[in-house]
Amino acid sequence: MNYGVADYGMNVWDGAMWDMEERLKGLKKIGFEGVECISACTEAELLDKAAIHRRLATGFATVGGPSADLSIKWSSAMGCKYVWIAAKATDMDGFCRQANIQAQAAKRWNVKVAIHNHMGTVVETQNELEIFLRKCPDVGLILDTAHLAAVGGDPIEIVEKYYKRIIVMHLKDWLSYPMEKQGKSWSQKGRFCGLGKGNIGLDNIAVMKALKKTGWNGWVFVEHDTHLQDPFKDLSLSRKHLKENGF
Repeated sequence: MNYGVADYGMNVWDGAMWDMEERLKGLKKIGFEGVECISACTEAELLDKAAIHRRLATGFATVGGPSADLSIKWSSAMGCKYVWIAAKATDMDGFCRQANIQAQAAKRWNVKVAIHNHMGTVVETQNELEIFLRKCPDVGLILDTAHLAAVGGDPIEIVEKYYKRIIVMHLKDWLSYPMEKQGKSWSQKGRFCGLGKGNIGLDNIAVMKALKKTGWNGWVFVEHDTHLQDPFKDLSLSRKHLKENGF
């Protein structure tokens, strides 16, 4: 397995991506091998960022371009295996229809489309995820352990049932707020936190052991959506947590 960072939370903390090279050097120093995505608006920007990765011997798993079509083509050109789903429909039937259309378009470029289960979306609960996977057999899965566990899902069960569909993993934990402090939206009910720092009983190590048992081998991305201190400190602690448990 390869261990990297889905660096959305770093961008939130920093205010943007200011210096990709320095970020990659910092992540490599604390034991990560790359990031999930290169985001680019032009071919020149994509090549520049890909060259930086090559020089630093770090990796990336997908490309986010200025359109869904270019994301697919650029990911294919960079040798990436998948792109994120770009469906916009807000009902399950429409969402699945759009996902299947995108999957067929991507297939022509030897790229998979992958769904990221996410609170507050059409594919939030475990039941919704399983319905989606049945209706969209050519779409892969970006399994986010905390998004699933925070709504009562079982990441280990999903790993055991659908490991052949998993493209990459997102590992994180969830800290639920006291009931009297929770708002109505999912983002007001708690926050994401470092591995082993949550309070909902999510055992990411057990998830990883179940995944390893299947023989799955791919990118595992640690993701901290919310940082309350220097992201490198948070991510270093999560990497240490994985290493101390054999990953």
